[in-house]
Amino acid sequence: MTVRVRIAPSPTGNLHIGTARTAMFNWLYARRHGGKFVLRIEDTDKQRSRPEYTENILKGLEWLGLDYDEGPIYQSDRFDRHVEMVQLLLDRGLAYYCYTSAAELEQMRQEQAAKKQAPRYDNRHRNLTQAQRDQFAAQGRIPVIRFIIQEPREIVWTDLVRGKVTWNSRDLGGDMVIAKVDETGAISQALYNFAVVVDDLDMEISQVIRGEDHIANTAKQILLYEAFDRQPPEFGHTPLILNAQGAKISKRDGATSVDEFRAMGYVPEAFNNYMVLLGWSPADAKEIFSLDEAAQVFDFDRVNKAGARFDWDKLNWINSQYLHHMDIGDLCDRLVPVWQAAGYDLEQPGIDRDWLMALVEIIAPSLTRLNDAIQMTSFFFTSSLTYTDEAKGVLEPDEVRGILQDLLTELKAASTLDQESVNGILKSVTKAKGVKKGKAMRPLRAAITGDVHGPDLIPSLLLLAQRDVLVNRLAAAIAL
Repeated sequence: MTVRVRIAPSPTGNLHIGTARTAMFNWLYARRHGGKFVLRIEDTDKQRSRPEYTENILKGLEWLGLDYDEGPIYQSDRFDRHVEMVQLLLDRGLAYYCYTSAAELEQMRQEQAAKKQAPRYDNRHRNLTQAQRDQFAAQGRIPVIRFIIQEPREIVWTDLVRGKVTWNSRDLGGDMVIAKVDETGAISQALYNFAVVVDDLDMEISQVIRGEDHIANTAKQILLYEAFDRQPPEFGHTPLILNAQGAKISKRDGATSVDEFRAMGYVPEAFNNYMVLLGWSPADAKEIFSLDEAAQVFDFDRVNKAGARFDWDKLNWINSQYLHHMDIGDLCDRLVPVWQAAGYDLEQPGIDRDWLMALVEIIAPSLTRLNDAIQMTSFFFTSSLTYTDEAKGVLEPDEVRGILQDLLTELKAASTLDQESVNGILKSVTKAKGVKKGKAMRPLRAAITGDVHGPDLIPSLLLLAQRDVLVNRLAAAIAL
């Protein structure tokens, strides 16, 4: 049997990290077994679905490098097929029109809550006569279509992650709404649990891999497969992504959409690497690997049942490893749009590709995220340097101005500036002043960068000299 798996996000929000992790597991499983990875956009909820969310999902999958073999297939384009299959269940007597009003449903829920019972539909309209249906229709009631869930019975499947799972049909909330009807009596929308079964059947999905919050849905869907006289696919329910307190991760815990992580300066290779480790681990316990490497060994025997806690420190460490080992040219290409988005002018005199590459080489070992480069390099691009209070304090003593003045004189007189010549100038000035080298380095850093912390000083000085701003900065610092 050919492996056919799918990811089926709803365009009711941006691509969530939980959906992204599920997409990765599906992609890995398909690639491991030479199968197909299908993208289906479940957009039948017309009120909440938005084209901008669809675009975000598509761009997010592209950023992650999760290429799909088929799709995107839009669920809304399959409306006629859904109607056909709803009618099939009606014709077989396995579904019925339910006219229970919203007020009656609310009263039912309140009575159940008062008795400390789980909310459920009591199936009161399962066996309406035609006359009763006509009477409700005459009252202007707009029905829904419910699928009959027989009770009691056990629904059992062998889960790819959890092994044998047993669910009692009594715990499914009564007969299930599978479609909505409009004022004319025509079916207007097939609901999730129904539409997903029809789509998975038609697309010959062999394994449905999704989060554990879908386990109850799986029990309902298996009953629908039976109603259609079809064999259900295999199911695998992956652990949820949790916050540090063990609760399902939410907006309150920080970023939850893939787009937010991209904007924060994480690179897709590192993000993928970390997300795969949220619930799965390779047998060799490696922590740094590509998706292609993971695809060679991925299977569900090493997917955890317990929830996976999101660890920002671990994500940051993995991202830093990718940045520290990245080709300088590649890293430069990724940093250019970051600098541009921050408003830095990369067209200033003295700035070219070689200059930017040299800058990247200086800062690369200190990067955790791409966005770290914004603050780390601001003094390289600014035309008006701002001094921190600590830098001002370092520049204040009279002896410091004397040291800086001597450095300025020698730097202006130098025929060439490189690592060796600058070290020679520092040695010459400090010897003449009778001070240690640190007494000159710290004020020099404050004078040309506006701070007492930052990238390696001499390489930074040389880059500023290439832009012809070094002398003016020293002069401005002395004037303070």
